[in-house]
Amino acid sequence: MKAGETTAALVGREADRDWWRGAVIYQIYPRSFQDTSGDGIGDINGITRRLPYVASLGVDAIWISPFFTSPMKDFGYDVSDYRSVDEMFGTLHDFDMLIAEAHRLGLKVMIDLVISHTSDQHPWFVESRASKSNAKADWYVWADAKPDGTPPNNWLSIFGGSGWHWDPTRMQYYLHNFLASQPDLNFHNRDVQDALLDVTRFWLERGVDGFRLDTINFYFHDKELRDNPALDPTLRNATIAPAVNPYNWQDHIRDKNQPENLLFLQRFRALMEEYPAIAAVGEVGDAQYGLQIVADYTSGGDKMHMCYAFDFLSGEPLTPTRVASVIGRFQTAAPEGWACWAFSNHDVMRHSSRWLHLVREHDFEQYLRMLSGLLMSLRGSVCLYQGEELGLTEADIAFEDLQDPYGIQFWPDFKGRDGCRTPMVWEHDRPSGGFSVGQPWLPVPPEHRNHAVDLQDHRHASILNHYRHFLKFRRSQQALIKGDMEVLSSDGDVLVFTRSVGNESLICMFNFAGTYQTVPRPQGGITGLEGHGFSGLLRESDIELPPYNAFIGRLD
Repeated sequence: MKAGETTAALVGREADRDWWRGAVIYQIYPRSFQDTSGDGIGDINGITRRLPYVASLGVDAIWISPFFTSPMKDFGYDVSDYRSVDEMFGTLHDFDMLIAEAHRLGLKVMIDLVISHTSDQHPWFVESRASKSNAKADWYVWADAKPDGTPPNNWLSIFGGSGWHWDPTRMQYYLHNFLASQPDLNFHNRDVQDALLDVTRFWLERGVDGFRLDTINFYFHDKELRDNPALDPTLRNATIAPAVNPYNWQDHIRDKNQPENLLFLQRFRALMEEYPAIAAVGEVGDAQYGLQIVADYTSGGDKMHMCYAFDFLSGEPLTPTRVASVIGRFQTAAPEGWACWAFSNHDVMRHSSRWLHLVREHDFEQYLRMLSGLLMSLRGSVCLYQGEELGLTEADIAFEDLQDPYGIQFWPDFKGRDGCRTPMVWEHDRPSGGFSVGQPWLPVPPEHRNHAVDLQDHRHASILNHYRHFLKFRRSQQALIKGDMEVLSSDGDVLVFTRSVGNESLICMFNFAGTYQTVPRPQGGITGLEGHGFSGLLRESDIELPPYNAFIGRLD
């Protein structure tokens, strides 16, 4: 980029380095947001076209999943060129225009950096695998076979099978924590770190406001390549990998979660500090040590600003007790830390379907309203996944329509991630719901058309407008954005907590039941607040909460 263009990209950045604390970030999966070329795949220009809609929600930032040049074996999470836009998504100029429009609308732009691994088509890997003596021979994790020809150790891939793949040219195995076509970079090599920091600077110079760092705890591996121990079967859970995947049977203390990562994250943070108001959220994928890793990575103010937590992305039923437990464990493990909560994303079943069995059909929409208010009232930042504001459910994709290699590998016990990645529905009566004039890369479920933006946009009681109303209300309450949180009660069906900042305290009550509930009126003065879309009733001696509803008031 030319010097003048670089300067222009940086103009307008606010000086508030704390903008991320309590921010609501809207995740965009570019393949499925809006297609403008007619090839059935969403693109950068499509995102730009729909930015006014995103701004109308009242969110603070967007997070765009990978759009870099890639062979798309894992749909962009296998990068072959970190400094370019894949032609299916557009050009660097298109991205610059997106940045300019987002900033004009008051939206920050965060991009997904996938630096734990690359594609096997990346020039770095092509050179690395060519010989054991070239300049990049040590840029990836290579190891000799055991004397019997088997892999160096017992490490497994999240996508199934061994985490090692045999390369006949080097006569060695290379490590891949995901697909075999996604070789892991060797972060123990300082040159690798430097190259990745240069990539980061490239995007900072183009004007991005922050990053979502994919699989942040996978960067380093045990240099001695020691085996992972077996995990006690009673400790297994499916928060990171599906239950049918033996990846859950190991205690992953060697193949990831290494202490050396802290020093690299400090280098990454130091680079971000050279630019105004940059923030990063790290995705921590670990079923046993997640909260402790979050604590380590966000402590001291010199590493990650916040970490993306998986606690509410599992199928475990959401109850007041569970919410209180997660918040309590986070506050204990990471008292200095700042979480980024989400109920849905591009890797898990949409929460509207994960928790659908908990409610009766006629209560479904109100239940989703309650969940949205809860998510945006917790202490932390929030990620909303495209379409959740429409109440979209998980799509049932036929095997012959599957695109996701993860789902193909474990079908039918685990159907993969395609069900949450189907195209956005903009117009109920247009081909593909207004997503594309061509054949979409994934089918648009007929039931999604009934949730299209054009049907909800002007209906005051729609889920879409509930999100808008609550986000507008939230912006007016500093306690909900940056305040501390204290859980007062989580017994039974009602969760009660306070959010406090300075001299301002709010009390929040959420009814998880399909029946009316009453909560004793707190001691002292309390004023019910309006504008948030809930109808809890403040009475003389108690507070009445309709089914799947809430009350938010100010404590005097």
